[in-house]
Amino acid sequence: MISIDRFLSDEQDPKAVEKVIGKLNDLLTTGEELLYLAVQKKPAVNLLPDSIAISNKRIFYCEPGNLGLTMNFKDISWKNIKEVSFKEEFFGSKFICVPQQGENIVTEFIPKVQARKLHQSANQQLEEYKELLRQQKLEENRATASPINLSAQPFADVPLVEQSAPEPIQIAEVVEEPEDETTLKLRKLKTLYDKHLITQEEYEAKKAAILDSL
Repeated sequence: MISIDRFLSDEQDPKAVEKVIGKLNDLLTTGEELLYLAVQKKPAVNLLPDSIAISNKRIFYCEPGNLGLTMNFKDISWKNIKEVSFKEEFFGSKFICVPQQGENIVTEFIPKVQARKLHQSANQQLEEYKELLRQQKLEENRATASPINLSAQPFADVPLVEQSAPEPIQIAEVVEEPEDETTLKLRKLKTLYDKHLITQEEYEAKKAAILDSL
């Protein structure tokens, strides 16, 4: 049995809490835990207040019926909730739940302190659910990712071109033709002149004589 003491921390109506907790105890699934409970406080007569309960799996809307003899429950799981908000007014606050589909669920006259804590608890569960989805998506991506073939080598299909040894450069041998007699005489004459063994006049005269003999 769930203890009601921890749901009376913000001046919730003890009778309403006792009724709601008694019914919710039979609705919780395996691993589900109630985290916070807010009770409506109407400005005039507050005999049959509505309640909103937060669990780690969903939000419960609890509405008394048949003059308090019965209790109607409506729940919405976190995966079907887009966001929650609250708006403070003169008499308490409006707590607003925006589902993924359908109209907003609005509950009026929630005490301001309870509305803030209700909003905080609901937002925390929404964030945890989104994080769980993110982790699941990461795991799915890892599971479906193609394994990397470590044995495959890049450019395996490109044929390798064998490098041949460079051909040796062939140097043409220059075969000097033997000089003729006239060229030898002119070379010797020039050598004599360069060594100053003959004068320029003698060099020119002998040179002219050699060339005339051709």
